[in-house]
Amino acid sequence: MTDSQKSMPANAKLVFKGRIFEVWQWEQKMFDGSVEIFERLRRPNTAVMIATVGDKILIKVQEQPSRPRPFLSLPGGRCDWREDPLDAARRELLEETGYESQDWILWKELNPVGKIEWTVYTYIARNCVQKKAPHLDAGEKITTRLIGFEEFLTLSEDPTFYERELAGVLMRTRYDPNAKEEFYNLLFKTS
Repeated sequence: MTDSQKSMPANAKLVFKGRIFEVWQWEQKMFDGSVEIFERLRRPNTAVMIATVGDKILIKVQEQPSRPRPFLSLPGGRCDWREDPLDAARRELLEETGYESQDWILWKELNPVGKIEWTVYTYIARNCVQKKAPHLDAGEKITTRLIGFEEFLTLSEDPTFYERELAGVLMRTRYDPNAKEEFYNLLFKTS
């Protein structure tokens, strides 16, 4: 659990609990002595992975009932409440793609929105092996594709790429030779 997730004030009260989001409110004393109602959302964390298969990267072409067109994404999804993010990453990779890995690295831990207690854990899952057919949720249509490293970096410019928080990293890596080499070695290291 990150520091931001520990920051809910002790006097905060749960005022709404949906299927994904919770709304918490509390009285907050202002600098002038007045009191205002503050609020924050909380939702389950997300585990996403850059999964490598040989010298390729596994991506998804995904459709969901609430979205008008297919979009590109990395394997991943919501952690169950109190589920360890790595356990969620392993589960999501297997459910969505049928692949497993024995070589995991936590690469990034981001809190993308200040007023939402929510962490996106991005893992690198190297040397993935397909173990079974995917097991998709009723609201998912997923096709997997294997793409090369250069094509992966160009996802930063694709408006359908779902992992927007990674677009800047991919763009910088694409144009910085040192960062590109370092990232390539991180993804495809075999030992």
